[in-house]
Parts: sequence; structure tokens; C-alpha cells
Amino acid sequence: MPPNEPKQSTPTTNRDAAVRLARSQIDALYGNNPEQSAITTPTTHSQQQAAQQAHTPSDRPQHPTQQATTNNTTHHLQEYHNQWQQYYQSYYERYYVGQLHQAITEQQKADQTPEEKRDEALVDLRQKIVTKAKTKAKNARKSRHFIPFASAFVVVLIVAFLQYNGLLIGTVRAYVSPGAIDPQNIVVDPTAPVQVSAEPKLIIPKINVDVPAVYGVGYDHNSQMKAMEKGVAHFSIPGANSVPGQIGNTVLSGHSSNDLFDPGDYKFIFAQLDKLQNGDTIFVNYESVRYTYTVTKKEVVLPTQVDKLTYATDKPILTLITCTPLGTAEKRLLVTAEQVSPDPSKAATAEAPQSATNSGNAVMTGNGPSALERLFGAR
Repeated sequence: MPPNEPKQSTPTTNRDAAVRLARSQIDALYGNNPEQSAITTPTTHSQQQAAQQAHTPSDRPQHPTQQATTNNTTHHLQEYHNQWQQYYQSYYERYYVGQLHQAITEQQKADQTPEEKRDEALVDLRQKIVTKAKTKAKNARKSRHFIPFASAFVVVLIVAFLQYNGLLIGTVRAYVSPGAIDPQNIVVDPTAPVQVSAEPKLIIPKINVDVPAVYGVGYDHNSQMKAMEKGVAHFSIPGANSVPGQIGNTVLSGHSSNDLFDPGDYKFIFAQLDKLQNGDTIFVNYESVRYTYTVTKKEVVLPTQVDKLTYATDKPILTLITCTPLGTAEKRLLVTAEQVSPDPSKAATAEAPQSATNSGNAVMTGNGPSALERLFGAR
């Protein structure tokens, strides 16, 4: 080849020139010096010409479409770069804030006293239990068995209330302190004569009982139940048929508990009768005279043991009868008291006294049937 003939381009030199051109374009997009990459390695004359042509502005103006494409590409790349920067900034910010919070929490736990650690453990345990209970309840409500079970539970509650409401309310009445006491029942001297109305009454200040007494009724179940709708009923049987002021046993019966739906306002009048003790005072108003009695005895008997009421005595005696235990009619509580005023030695003898053997088949009255028992045909 003659020495003065210029060198011809080869495929390798053209490829290197294209690579450098692409590299310069990328550097231009990221703001680097386009000339820097061109001088990093030795180049041939042809490579310098290609690089010069790549960086020398053309005399022809750039087409608007080309310019818009270049600007759009640059904008997208810059936006991509900014998004990554924001992501890493937020990530490390959350990371270091979390680390700081964890370090503070650990330091606070280290500074806690044993009592504070115990309280915190209890709070955590309580929270876990509550969360677990809520989750279980939520799952149960979503279960297809929840509505049938809930309905059955409601039905059971209703049936139990209908059957045992007397027991529930009677128990509440028995353990609730008496309400407002009538001032006339506060007696300083029980033996002092007091002017009272002709309305028959039984008054027990200790348990705040002030109830009408119904006399002249039969001792059969229906008669007694009807009379106890209006107060306490005189349970007059042969051998125990006296009235207040007479020698013998005057017996008054009342409910301690009864079905809530039964008629009458005195279904729980004797709910607290068991609280009476020996020496407590009972008043009975009868025919405009107040008779004062003092409790001497309490006992529990069967409903058929009427012989506990019929016994020979030379004193005016008062016996109160009610069912026990509360809410049942299994047994009877008898509270016996002796008259102390007016003077018992001046008491009259009861009319037609009879012996206990003539009491027949008398049974001390109990509670009425519950709503369910009445529904299914009980008396």
C-alpha cells in the first residue's frame, strides 16, 4: 500500500465508534462531561472523526419530533431517579425511627420496678384475653349455628323465669334491707296502749311488714290463696281457732314468695320472716285494739304437720306461717310469739275450743302454681 494513501475504515473501528457514541449519549443524559469519555483511551483518526461528528452540531436544525422524544426520555429517567430517592429516604427514615422507639421502650422496661412490670404483664394478658374473646365471638356470630343456639338460650331463660321467678324475686326481697318504715310502727314502749283503727292489721317493725289481716276464711287451699291476695290470712282450724285477745293459738299465714304473675300485692310479704329472733316484737291490730306479742320460738315443719299448731295452752299465742325455702312449698316456717300487751291474764277464752284430733286432713297452705304449671294443667 502506498505510504500516502489514507487508511480505510474496518468493521472493528466502526463498532468502537458506535459504542463510544452511545456512551456519550448516556453521559449527556446524566449530566456528565461528554468529552471525558472521549479522551480516556487512545483513538484512531477514524474514531476521532466519528466522535467529532457525534459532538459537532449539525448545520441542519434537529427535527421537532426528535427533540421532543429526547426531552421526554430525559424527563422520565429523571422522574424514575427521583422516585427511587424518595423511596430510600422514607425507608431509612422509618427504619431509624423504629430503632429509636425500640431502644427507648427497652430502656423504659429496664427502668421499671417489679410492681410496674407485673402490672404491665397483667395489662398485656388482659388485652390478649379480650382480643381472643372478641375474635371467638366474631367467629361464633358468623357461624351458621349461632342463631339457633342463641334462640334456644333465650327460650331457656324465658322458661326458667316463668318457672322460678318467685324464687328469684323472693331471694332479692329477703336480702334487701327494709325500705321506708312507717313512723307509726316505731314504738318506744310496746306495752303502752295505742289508739288504732278498726282495720285488722299485722305489723312487724323489724322486717317492715305492715299488712292487712283477713279473718273469717276457710282453711282449704283455695280460700286461703284468695285471702292472701289481700294480705295475710287467718288459718283457723279446730284446736287453733282463736283470734287476737283470746286464749289459744291465733294462726296467720302469708306468702314468702309466689309467682310474679299471680294476682295480689302481697306475694312476698313474708320473704324476710326468717330474720325474726326470740324477743322481737310483733303487733296485731284487731277490733280497734293493738295487741303486742314477743317472739319465743321458730321451727320448720312439713305442710301436713298441723299438730304443731294445735296444742293446749292457757296463754294468748300468735303463730305466723310461710313457705320455706324461698321459692318452694316444700316445708313451712312457724314463728311463735306470746302476747305481752294488753295484760294476757285478762284474755278471754276462745269460743268452742277443739282438740287437735278434729283438725281432719288440713294442710298448711303453700304457694300457688307457677305459670308453666298453670299452663300444663296444674291447679
